[in-house]
Amino acid sequence: MKLHNLHHIAMICSNYEKSKDFYVRILGLTPIREVYREDRDSYKLDLEVNGLYQIELFSFPNPPVRPSYPEAAGLRHLAFAVENIEEAVSYLTEHKIEVEKVRIDPYTEKKFTFFSDPDGLPIEIYEQAEVN
Repeated sequence: MKLHNLHHIAMICSNYEKSKDFYVRILGLTPIREVYREDRDSYKLDLEVNGLYQIELFSFPNPPVRPSYPEAAGLRHLAFAVENIEEAVSYLTEHKIEVEKVRIDPYTEKKFTFFSDPDGLPIEIYEQAEVN
């Protein structure tokens, strides 16, 4: 078997409207389609990330809380590439998103930092020159 690329990342949120606003308005992801699945009392919102990857944002009634600290087994965090980490941090703080101190990856010497989505899911931004 040969894997070609990442197709999508599925996430479950506790407050659909709040998470939808965060991922669309704050992070700037593009909605592809939004479906309400009455049999599950659940929304599914497909989001495009710069034309490359897709995040599926699900809502379900009363999902269990995801343990983040201490880190639990499973998905650790999402990471997005940015051209300029200082600009990204400034943008996030202007939108009242708390961002950790910028650090340097000791192996690549690139800048990175973390913040959280409305459900506490850690999100990393990682500086790369010439991001498409």
